[in-house]
Amino acid sequence: MNTLKITKQENYAIVQLDRGTSNAINLELLQELQQAFKDLAADDAVKGVVLTGKENFFSSGLDVIELYDYDEKKIELLFDNLYQAMNEMLAFPKPLVASITGHSPAGGCVLAICADYRVMAEGKYRIGLNEVPVGIIIPQYIFETYAYWLGRGKAAQFILEGKLASGDEALQVGLVDQLEPPENVLQASIDRMLFYTRFNANTWSKSKLAMRSALLGHYNVFDAGLKKELMEQWWSKETRAILGALVVKLTNK
Repeated sequence: MNTLKITKQENYAIVQLDRGTSNAINLELLQELQQAFKDLAADDAVKGVVLTGKENFFSSGLDVIELYDYDEKKIELLFDNLYQAMNEMLAFPKPLVASITGHSPAGGCVLAICADYRVMAEGKYRIGLNEVPVGIIIPQYIFETYAYWLGRGKAAQFILEGKLASGDEALQVGLVDQLEPPENVLQASIDRMLFYTRFNANTWSKSKLAMRSALLGHYNVFDAGLKKELMEQWWSKETRAILGALVVKLTNK
């Protein structure tokens, strides 16, 4: 795989996001995530998974520089594959822990909230959904996943503010479950994942999926009307202007 590194241990796997310095998300990464989690779900030797990033970044979110030049067909594929990747991760039948090694805004946060438990690095790092300020609509299925952890009121407030929370703030509202020094984040994530694997696998899996039945119901169909709204907003003059300015800023860093 070009955007992921998968390391298998005796009875678990580590999936590391591996795309550039900040693990910016593009179409290929989303497609590879889908395939990775399908394969790991089918591998009886793998009892649990840790999804991790790199030093200072779990993922910086969507690769705006690359995506800005996508045509309409490719942007539609991106939204389709984001939806499908989230579905694969949320319905993953085994323990999945996110090892949040650094900043995790926007799409990075989306990947993190698909896990069963999140361990985040202490320090300067931020996490949250800040799409609204840059003109990107948060679809209901992402809101419902965010609200699954934060509660509906706090999730709505954070989304409409474009809130990027510190580790302490994220811990307080349930966006993350544990804070650790950066050098301990991966091992703490492995420890939590292995803790879950001590339980009867079928009991744990069936219970997890039962509790998520309402949430997963939002992933049964990617509504055509919602997709149309997302596409129209993406191609609106206002959003293109905001994204264009962001591309210039990021390119000149």
